[in-house]
Amino acid sequence: MGKQSELLFEKAQKYIPGGVNSPVRAGKSVGMNPPFIAEATGALIRDVDENEYIDYVGSWGPMILGHAHPMVVAAIEKRIAKGTSYGAPTELEVTMAETIVDMVPSVEMVRMVNSGTEATMSAIRLARGYTGRKKLIKFDGCYHGHADSLLVSAGSGVATLGIPGSPGVPDDLARHTISIPFNDIEAVNQAFDKYGPEIASVIVEPIPGNMGVVIPDKPFLRELRKVTREHGALLIFDEVISGFRVAPGGAQELYGILPDLTCLGKIIGGGLPVGAYGGKKEIMICMAPEGEIYQAGTLSGNPLAMAAGIATLEILKQGNLYMELEQKSDVLFSGLENAARDAGIQVVINRVGSMGTLFFTAKPVSDFAAAKESDQDLFRKYYRSMLEQGIYLAPSPFEASFLSAAHTNEMIEKTIRSASKAFRRLRA
Repeated sequence: MGKQSELLFEKAQKYIPGGVNSPVRAGKSVGMNPPFIAEATGALIRDVDENEYIDYVGSWGPMILGHAHPMVVAAIEKRIAKGTSYGAPTELEVTMAETIVDMVPSVEMVRMVNSGTEATMSAIRLARGYTGRKKLIKFDGCYHGHADSLLVSAGSGVATLGIPGSPGVPDDLARHTISIPFNDIEAVNQAFDKYGPEIASVIVEPIPGNMGVVIPDKPFLRELRKVTREHGALLIFDEVISGFRVAPGGAQELYGILPDLTCLGKIIGGGLPVGAYGGKKEIMICMAPEGEIYQAGTLSGNPLAMAAGIATLEILKQGNLYMELEQKSDVLFSGLENAARDAGIQVVINRVGSMGTLFFTAKPVSDFAAAKESDQDLFRKYYRSMLEQGIYLAPSPFEASFLSAAHTNEMIEKTIRSASKAFRRLRA
């Protein structure tokens, strides 16, 4: 890393645990300290040492239009002069809610919050309150934020750092969480056979992105919908990543399966802090002040986040962007696969739309156990080589890469050439 990034990281470690405000950013799994970013435009980011990179992190998913999109910037600038937060209702919140209900097939009412963690935490509380049950089914490697009930066998930074759960989570809470392999409907059925009357909900990333991208088997999500209905449990789709990323209505539109509750984030804030959860009206009206299940937030529906998100969704609603992203993503990921094959490196690439992951393995990756078998040492070397060539990837083998509308054909071609060189180095 450059001198200024190194100095900043050294200083940051004096005041921030590990020097970062989110663990994966520290770069421990790739054996290097992180570059400190100074600015970003389109699909390019620049660090404090004036190094420029093609960005495939995209703030971990939100920047589907690219950084500093003119319409999003204009929306924020227009609002910021009117105040940054009121702690009171605004018309923007109504517009955002109406837009989400219009775009996401299963959502009839929605509540805004400030992060994906808040969204999933609140949805689970709502599911427990609505059903009067305590137990929760989640899937190994799916990450739903850092709420206590959800850190059992989680993905994302928990997986990257090799943490099996987390100290600070009471055993009494953890025992209410049942974590089973993704894509294993038989294990789901067995859990319901044993605990059916106690299970409040099943929460799932319909397209996992936090153990790397894993594609659901065709019948898996459909069977989840069936078994939850049969047992009176709620099905929660965590679409914080896949929402508005793989289709205007998210994975549920793509696969034609409607959950009871949906968790959203990232894209709906246009790059600003945001989260939301929504679903059937009969369930959502159980939330205070209409119902008795409590959840609140001073900054929920923040006008700047709403303005940025509405501007983003207005562009996405047109729909034509998704075909363009599909074409670009196909060129990129097929190019990476061909470059690896030409270099004699075994890889598996999982992709849905504009999100995908390259695993260094010869075996199909359909669950967390298979993802963990991929060669993390090869990934570490590949990551460092790509960064040296100006390609910015997530510093973890268990994360997705994201394309944006701002990635050009030239950028994609450069990325493939850089990968080809990186793969050849791995053979040396």
